[in-house]
Amino acid sequence: MNAMTSGSVAGRGPGVQLVYDFADGDRGMVDLLGGKGANLAEMTRLGLPVPPGFTVTTEACQHYLLRGEEPQPLRLQVTMALRRLENLLGRRLGDVQDPLLVSVRSGAKFSMPGMMETVLNVGLNDYSVKGLADAVGDERFAWDSYRRLIQMFGRTVLDISSELFESALESAKVRAGADTDVELPAAVLRELVDEFKGIVLEQTGRQFPQDPREQLDLAMRAVFASWNTDRARLYRRRERIRNDLGTAVNVCAMVFGNLGDSSGTGVCFTRDPATGRPGLYGDYLVNAQGEDVVAGIRNTLSLEDFAHLNAAAHTELTRIARRLETHYRDLCDIEFTVERGKLWMLQTRVGKRTAAAAFRIATQLVDEKVITNDEALTRVSGQQLAQLMFPQFDADAPRTRLTLAMGASPGAAVGKVVFDSATATAWAARGEDVLLCRRETNPDDLAGMIAAAGVLTTRGGKTSHAAVVARGMGRTCVCGAEEIDIDAQARKLRVGDVVVAEGDVLSIDGSTGEVFAGRIPVVPSPVATYLERGLDVALESADAETADLVGSVDQLLRHADRTRLLGVRANADTAEDAARARHLGAEGIGLCRTEHMFLGDRRVLVERLILADTPASRDAALAELLPLQRADFTTLLREMDGLPTTIRLLDPPLHEFLPDRTELAVEVALARAAGEVDPAREVLLTAVERLHESNPMLGLRGVRLALMVPGLFAMQAQAVAEAAAARLQDGGRPLVEIMVPLVGSVMELHLIRDEIDGVITDVADRTGADLSIPIGTMIELPRAALTAHRIAEVAEFFSFGTNDLTQTTWGFSRDDVEAALFATYLDKGVFTVSPFESLDRDGVGTLVRMAVTAGREAKPDLKVGVCGEHGGDPDSVHFFHEIGLDYVSCSPFRVPVARLEAGRAALIAETGAGAS
Repeated sequence: MNAMTSGSVAGRGPGVQLVYDFADGDRGMVDLLGGKGANLAEMTRLGLPVPPGFTVTTEACQHYLLRGEEPQPLRLQVTMALRRLENLLGRRLGDVQDPLLVSVRSGAKFSMPGMMETVLNVGLNDYSVKGLADAVGDERFAWDSYRRLIQMFGRTVLDISSELFESALESAKVRAGADTDVELPAAVLRELVDEFKGIVLEQTGRQFPQDPREQLDLAMRAVFASWNTDRARLYRRRERIRNDLGTAVNVCAMVFGNLGDSSGTGVCFTRDPATGRPGLYGDYLVNAQGEDVVAGIRNTLSLEDFAHLNAAAHTELTRIARRLETHYRDLCDIEFTVERGKLWMLQTRVGKRTAAAAFRIATQLVDEKVITNDEALTRVSGQQLAQLMFPQFDADAPRTRLTLAMGASPGAAVGKVVFDSATATAWAARGEDVLLCRRETNPDDLAGMIAAAGVLTTRGGKTSHAAVVARGMGRTCVCGAEEIDIDAQARKLRVGDVVVAEGDVLSIDGSTGEVFAGRIPVVPSPVATYLERGLDVALESADAETADLVGSVDQLLRHADRTRLLGVRANADTAEDAARARHLGAEGIGLCRTEHMFLGDRRVLVERLILADTPASRDAALAELLPLQRADFTTLLREMDGLPTTIRLLDPPLHEFLPDRTELAVEVALARAAGEVDPAREVLLTAVERLHESNPMLGLRGVRLALMVPGLFAMQAQAVAEAAAARLQDGGRPLVEIMVPLVGSVMELHLIRDEIDGVITDVADRTGADLSIPIGTMIELPRAALTAHRIAEVAEFFSFGTNDLTQTTWGFSRDDVEAALFATYLDKGVFTVSPFESLDRDGVGTLVRMAVTAGREAKPDLKVGVCGEHGGDPDSVHFFHEIGLDYVSCSPFRVPVARLEAGRAALIAETGAGAS
């Protein structure tokens, strides 16, 4: 971490409070207590059955990360909190007769799957384990708890490979003839404890700590340090979470779900987090402790099974879940433990959900009068909408189903099977679609899960680590595929007689839980069908759940359109793209790139223009281009009739329209050597050598090319004006705008504008058409942004080309640095996200803000938009709303995303709701 917040403990003196009892906080203290601590405090305040405990604040973590040591007051404050806890419960930490044991858990402001795992049973040692056995009357339980502590502590605090403990556990089960860990008798567990302690000594060079307070202090320090693990940094980068927040530490009195068949542990949601279906939903494990459900080490029972096992506890859980959902006014994720029949609440939070569930739950809560439409809109995101637009499996395609498991995160994923995170990351980096296949995942698999198209596990349920993380990331996931046997060492899996080797292709359906051999074709999703073809078409053959989802998307997207202040246009170069954009809700074209009209077969025409060496040859080339451009613009304006259409004049980096210099030189050299000189190719090589540029993106292009090639922009302006006149004569309503690219000086725009105005006037006189064609410029150079007050005197609108503005502000050549530099910059924290993906607010954003302000001071009615790729990025849309742009323009596919985010931006700016 390079910098900490100004609110750090450093320098604030010994009186700062760093530890809060659960009874002293509430959910409003999330910045200080983290999400877990704030919600434990809130449940305590509500009078729910929460084991007592205390939270060490995020400020203590910030101090540790900055100074490398805990703040001086912390030890004493933890001691006092521990004494209060001991007095409340009448037991002492690690006492040899009836010991108090505690759990230690991380808890940042935002839920982070990459953070440290829980350490349970802190306080057990070689002496207190016997006292625990006597106190509860169950020797097996005591030794099972002790081996869990050493295993968790070794893996999480001492950074010992979990495989060492897992291998020893598996060997113990084989020796005992046990299928699961709950079948291991006390004697075997005692032996396993000794074996685990031996692993600790061998791997660390020291004995497993026997002092309960040392265990607690080391666990808390490990939580602080976990903030900066590779997987935590990776998750923060992906989710754009600030690096300086730090994490809180939660110390909670243990309650035990592994005290026999009347005990257990579970995770539930107040609604189905995969579909949004109402009703209590989750998993339960009998005779299990804390992390067993989330870790997915055993397959779970349903909550209906739990109701049969313990009707009273299930009834109480149902009542509490309803109360929490009403209190938080949202889907809640709940962790609970039953200790010998008594229910305890261990955690709650607003639950992660799939994109489909997010939309359905938001509108359900509106229908239930729990939240308003405005609130519902802040509960969904453009990123989630984009996920719903992804294709699904073709229902009519032939398929071979290998197994049916648990659909944990919807979607259709097809890819090559890989068995570890490193392989998934490496193969994805070379462009492969992969499926990460594991027995169960853990936080170390985060990078592989991000890289994979989907995740398949043989263990765990819908609340396992794999399921929860996949849902949060929008990854397809199938869990609990028990019929699949994974042999990670041999790099293969087996389903019955079918063997699938690493690199073979599987297809998984995260909605149904089906796993298929080979590649299944995909079809458009119902949400994509709705967006492109309308609500009626999407609902024609939809089942009730699909219809509900499509209706929810329609309801919230229409509300976003009513709410937003930003217009949304599309970047489109053809009539086909324009038609698609219009169907997706675009209110115009913000960027038509005319150079794209001259790739392929037409490329030679621009080449001929650029290489023309006499006025006559140049005029001939322009005469060939004019009718083609006029026809292009006529069809485009017909498609966008009544909507603004911004046409950017030719902006070709010359290398895209000229023969490759090296290839042409080799060709000419070979011809000379063979005595077959082609004078035309010789002349062409001379011209290419003369026009060769070391950095074409910063060379002779845009307005510079127009000033060097007289008549180029005039030809295009004539084509635009004639197309507009023809549309007017046909009864159309063309609203065309002309944009001049790469302006850095107001004089450049003056010169070109005078020429264009003359052309438009001439066409109007010839045709009798009343032509009103605004002329503006693309702000894509820092100098243009810094002299916006001058340029605005000549331009009628600005459109920010944020792609090139990012390149020129950073001094990056995008094509070069993204592959060579960005991975390192992201890893070292220079970026949290690529500035080409999401706008660099501090640098590029400052230039945009300055230009908007200066431009409107010079011309109050100046229309301002953005046409770079950032126009469809959800985070960037919020910035563009904040600085008062009139519209954003993006690719057609991202138009619905921009519409939704523009509505959210207006609400969040007004109320702060949903802001992070």
